[in-house]
Amino acid sequence: MAKRKLKKFAEVNSFNNCFFLSFEESRSEGLPLKGNWHKNYFKNDNPIVLELGCGKGEYTVGLAQRYPDKNFIGVDIKGNRIWTGAKQAIENKINNTAFIRTRIDFIDSCFGAEEVDEIWITFPDPQPQKTRIRNRLTNMMFINRYKKILKGGGLIHLKTDNEPFYDFTREVIAENKLELLDAVNDLYADTAKRDEALTSIKTYYEKKFSDMGFKICYLKFKV
Repeated sequence: MAKRKLKKFAEVNSFNNCFFLSFEESRSEGLPLKGNWHKNYFKNDNPIVLELGCGKGEYTVGLAQRYPDKNFIGVDIKGNRIWTGAKQAIENKINNTAFIRTRIDFIDSCFGAEEVDEIWITFPDPQPQKTRIRNRLTNMMFINRYKKILKGGGLIHLKTDNEPFYDFTREVIAENKLELLDAVNDLYADTAKRDEALTSIKTYYEKKFSDMGFKICYLKFKV
């Protein structure tokens, strides 16, 4: 297992669609592509959509295949997870994708002001302990980081199997007067009005928790 992980790490470092931002770089110049993703990587002006905590990149790759007129970037700290989506994108010539290996804390060191149009947060660790509220990816500390890189009125989507985390995020939205566009605590019981990508693309964790009988919750809001 360890050898397999090391091999994947080595391959990820060689993939031309993968980038790494270290702690030191996040505190200084940031990612070299910051502010220049359209010009220097994608070579177009299409909207940029992020998947934060992308894991194996199921949403990043799935959305990229459905929407070739948009650019998709998956972000995760685990290189051996990113390897799956990045390799699939290379093998299938899905050129409107990229992956960044870094902490979500450093997201505003990866992109310039208003460089991103949309963010997906798919099945993050709910950090249920009260002492770990600041680590939840939808607390205002993180949302304020997202605001730095999102265009005005930029969208954030959340999918989670954890209803307390869903409720926490709704409270954050209400308390900070963010614009709530959609909220459902049982997505698969109410799919009629929503984009089919919401239910047709499933991450590893979504499949796992759905099979265990957990309801899937979904939120969409503007910041």
